[in-house]
Amino acid sequence: MRRMVVGITGASGTIYGIRVLEALRALKIESHLVISKAGDQTRALETDVSAAELRAMADHVYAPGDIAASISSGSFQTMGMIVAPCSVRTLSEIATGVTSGLVSRAADVCLKERRRVVLMFRETPLHAGHIKSMLAVTEMGAIVAVPSPAFYTRPKTVDDIVTHSVARALDLFGLDTKTFPRWTGPSGARKASARGRNKGK
Repeated sequence: MRRMVVGITGASGTIYGIRVLEALRALKIESHLVISKAGDQTRALETDVSAAELRAMADHVYAPGDIAASISSGSFQTMGMIVAPCSVRTLSEIATGVTSGLVSRAADVCLKERRRVVLMFRETPLHAGHIKSMLAVTEMGAIVAVPSPAFYTRPKTVDDIVTHSVARALDLFGLDTKTFPRWTGPSGARKASARGRNKGK
């Protein structure tokens, strides 16, 4: 059984976490979800998805303060963890080893077990403290994957941009969602663009 831990925090971009859960289900990967309290607040502000509906997208769900959860132990084997979106607070906690909640604790566990941790960090502009925290988690083995849109795919909607960002983040786990055209050179980009124009006619 392949398992992935998914964290959703209070940073703007709940849709990234939603798309991650949808992608994992399509790939038949067991998802273990933890949503911070701030993450639930942001969900209510940014989406029409209810708390129950969001939790129903995952195979297993844990309370943000449940330090006895399976994902808080290194003996519980997983592929790693993706935090989407990742707030400044969560990034900072992971960078310092302070685990005040299950999101940062689960990430800390993955790092100590040398498992992949991907943080879809959502903040701009950045001050020196943010950059230092990004460096610290990178030195610890995590990957800071800021969801920067790629425009060579000629996105038509916000959903296209979100889907691409999530797919690229999951690429870091060796997971291919097959949901976006990959770069194959200028000729490939022109063909993809032409297909997009014809599709819209």
